[in-house]
Amino acid sequence: MNQFEKIATEGRSEGLYADGIDTMQVNVGLRCNQACAHCHLSASPESKEIMSWPVMEKVLQIAESIAPGTVDITGGAPELNPHLKGFIKGLSTLDIRSQVRTNLTALLEAGNEDLIGFFKDHRVKLVGSLPCYLEENVRAQRGDGVYEQSIEAVRRLNFVGYGIDPDLQLNFVYNPGAAFLPGDQADLEGAYKKELKDRFGVSFTHLLTITNMPLGRFGEKLEKESRLDKYVKLLSDSFNPETVPGLMCRRQISIGWDGTLYDCDFNLALNMVMNHGAPDHIDKWNLNDVVGRRIVTGAHCFGCTAGNGSSCAGELVAEPQ
Repeated sequence: MNQFEKIATEGRSEGLYADGIDTMQVNVGLRCNQACAHCHLSASPESKEIMSWPVMEKVLQIAESIAPGTVDITGGAPELNPHLKGFIKGLSTLDIRSQVRTNLTALLEAGNEDLIGFFKDHRVKLVGSLPCYLEENVRAQRGDGVYEQSIEAVRRLNFVGYGIDPDLQLNFVYNPGAAFLPGDQADLEGAYKKELKDRFGVSFTHLLTITNMPLGRFGEKLEKESRLDKYVKLLSDSFNPETVPGLMCRRQISIGWDGTLYDCDFNLALNMVMNHGAPDHIDKWNLNDVVGRRIVTGAHCFGCTAGNGSSCAGELVAEPQ
């Protein structure tokens, strides 16, 4: 057992175990139209990794056998994968709801003019990355012009009903701009909604807070500034046992662009594949070996259990009101 497992399980078991599959997260490629400072996957326009259609067909077969509540499509920028529409159509045929994680600006890329309408027609849930409601903070993380483009994308999404119609969810993701934990999710959501409504007249459904992981570009920046050890200590010192039952890895699997299997997207970033007897690739898929598998963990897992907790669906434990 590593240190995280000892603390997370209070030394009572051999490790942390999964408890079913509610969500299939599928990384369809690392190609992105941005190169954000906090990206744990170091995605960029230069990234060549992209999921092929034959791999997507195998993923659809697995989705049919599992029938998950949601297939969560991520990247990179999923919109830059030329097979995205076919993949979503395949999920719709299986009556499986899809969710796309978008950086918002990719919706404005040439060739994607009809994508918002396509998402609406297939009732795709959208999770948009908007790390702050202030221009200067977004600019620091994502570059010049990104904030303005993001607001324009939200306007277009609102126009067709996203963030307004309850069946067209448009959630935003907040992540801290530096080496500190996110604030209370409910409080931040209120601030986001007021600021964006007052300043731009735009709406969204919910805000999700996610802790920055000490990986990828963010980890490299901390290491360069000799702050990595301090941040890792902050995460471990902020361990909250109430977050353990809701950890996303316990009811989710992550499939990489080449079909490799992981317990979560952060393990994908570290190339920590499924192990302990579970298959490490979709070509070796065996549902029984995946459902109750022992999860591969490491020191980075303290990022999901720090403070109110962190997952792809936001905080895990709400602060008392």
